[in-house]
Amino acid sequence: MQTLLSWSSGKDSAWALHVLRQRSDLTVVGLVTTINTAFDRVAMHGVRRSLVQAQADAAGLPLHVLPIPHPCPNEAYERIMGKFVAEQVERGITAIAFGDLYLEEVRRYREDKLTGTGLTPIFPLWQIPTRALVRDMLAGGLTAYVTCLDPRKVPERLAGRQLDKDFLAELPSDVDPCAENGEFHTFAAAGPMFARPLAVKTGDVVKRDGFVFCDLVASD
Repeated sequence: MQTLLSWSSGKDSAWALHVLRQRSDLTVVGLVTTINTAFDRVAMHGVRRSLVQAQADAAGLPLHVLPIPHPCPNEAYERIMGKFVAEQVERGITAIAFGDLYLEEVRRYREDKLTGTGLTPIFPLWQIPTRALVRDMLAGGLTAYVTCLDPRKVPERLAGRQLDKDFLAELPSDVDPCAENGEFHTFAAAGPMFARPLAVKTGDVVKRDGFVFCDLVASD
């Protein structure tokens, strides 16, 4: 199957790429990301477009950028995504993968919207226990940084921190270690899915729309 991967720039989509590349029944042929046109950044993660392009280059894959407005009503998102899906089916793409872990309503939404389009949804990380999953990510060489967090769930001081054992130890006990409930978002800078690591450094930390964002910039 010629397969696209929904790409948020974070650890889950990056690890999904690693897992998918170990399968013999499909070939990942591109990454798909949404860019907030008001800030020119990945929606919710707050990652600069240039860094996402650097990830795609390091992964050796083309990056499909879908511009979305800010704010983005659901009908606008579905219209933009629907047009893209139809175009990809015309090109011979047969599947699209997502890094979702266990939220049933999110999976059902994706499956419902793709029904009848010609694209098969794939969930390579589905229902892997998240504590085991994050341990496997770190043991496998994944390096990621926290780019956004919900201060109602995660201490603000953790914005910009590297995802490692110390970070996980500082998370409140009720926070999912993979943040499947939106507690925090990350940027993957290195790992087995990339041909080379991406050098980044932390920049400004800002509060916006109830969330705390830490800017990441390329580092020479």
